[in-house]
Amino acid sequence: MKKILNYINGELVPPVKGKRLDNYNPSTGEVYSTLPDSDEEDVHSAVEAAKAAFPNWSALRKEERSALLMKISGLLEKRLEEFALAETIDNGKPLWLSRSVDIPRAVSNINFFATGALHYASEAHDMDGKAINYTLRSPIGIAGCISPWNLPLYLFTWKVAPALAMGNCVVAKPSEVTPMTAFMLSELCMEAGLPKGVLNIVHGLGGKAGTAIVTHPDIKAISFTGGTKTGAAIAATAAPMFKKISLELGGKNPVIIFGDCNWDEMMRTTINSSFTNQGEICLCGSRILVEKHSYDRFKNEFSEKTKKLKVGPPADETSKLGAIVSKQHYEKILSYIELAKHEGGKILCGGNAIKMGGKYGGGWYLEPTVIEGLPYNCRTNTEEIFGPVVTIMPFDTEEEALKIANGTEYGLTSMLWTENLTRAHKMAAQLRSGIVWINCWLLRDLRTPFGGVKNSGVGREGGWEAMRFFTEPKNVCIKL
Repeated sequence: MKKILNYINGELVPPVKGKRLDNYNPSTGEVYSTLPDSDEEDVHSAVEAAKAAFPNWSALRKEERSALLMKISGLLEKRLEEFALAETIDNGKPLWLSRSVDIPRAVSNINFFATGALHYASEAHDMDGKAINYTLRSPIGIAGCISPWNLPLYLFTWKVAPALAMGNCVVAKPSEVTPMTAFMLSELCMEAGLPKGVLNIVHGLGGKAGTAIVTHPDIKAISFTGGTKTGAAIAATAAPMFKKISLELGGKNPVIIFGDCNWDEMMRTTINSSFTNQGEICLCGSRILVEKHSYDRFKNEFSEKTKKLKVGPPADETSKLGAIVSKQHYEKILSYIELAKHEGGKILCGGNAIKMGGKYGGGWYLEPTVIEGLPYNCRTNTEEIFGPVVTIMPFDTEEEALKIANGTEYGLTSMLWTENLTRAHKMAAQLRSGIVWINCWLLRDLRTPFGGVKNSGVGREGGWEAMRFFTEPKNVCIKL
């Protein structure tokens, strides 16, 4: 059984107190490795290593930092298949998805920020010949990066790469549910020759290791992706300590479908936006709103296509959906399906657990589920389920669609399907979300700001936004 280790001061080390946690393979329900149950002592060691490394790392020429990060991304790309298999075993997602999306995107994240740091520009302001102002940006010092379980290496590198590229040192904690690829990345860092203490990876529970990162006085910024309740707790702790915080939190994303859309493309994409990665993506559309005169057509066709989606072992190339990430999350999703029934919802398809045969008999599998007949403001339609469960409901007018779409505490993404250009622009401006996809889904340009409004987060990641977050601006004014 493989033992995952912390990566502190350039070395792989066990937790100080020797305590360990079980790590499960979701496809079988069996423990297949263990990870450190780290606490404040491990985090303190990581912070001390980062403090010692910061002066030299921040003083390096940006070209040297970029070259080291590019070396890491190159090693990751060479071992793509190995990392993809590890991600699938750890998370339960289909292997084809890890191979085509998760690991390539992790490579792209590192490449993007490694090269982006070379082209980062300052600002200058001329005061009508009286003075010149220019802005300097310096690394903040030590950043704390806490990433989730749904896109493990994808989102881990999304945080760590810009922090390192801008000259910071990092203490990072991957999810305890999916720690394997972050552990493997630490091995690549050692192979690439990343200086000791620049990146430190501490494994463990959010309540112990995560809290220790958030509360440590020498960690000046916290970048967190995860649940809204945890984000609120982090904000309550970090704000009085005057830390910078970036919080990418939950979503309850609407898909608004008008009858004039490109129907076939909409249907293909909506199946994907509903059930990709078992619906365990914060960007998935979980509330589908359909113009009333097209509702029955959509309901029948969407349900039939959903029934044909194969749920199976993640390593099976024909499986469209794999296993749910953990037993706890599996039970949570089932509880919401029961809640939907209690609230008056009708299950059009799915709604059941699936028991696989053979070695997969203990795994956590669910049928993709479609529900109709629920009020737009009921719990099922307003609380984040984060699984292969969607609700569908009709609407009459643009105004009604906007009321329903905006009727939750979340505001991460929205999807809008229409060929009416005027309608598309008008509604995009009125949708209260950080991202609006029109006639597409998950089409991402890494230069664009990423994040949500309302309870879906604070701040933005991606592009220059991430680089700004991991630096402190200083204005210099010179009188002429």
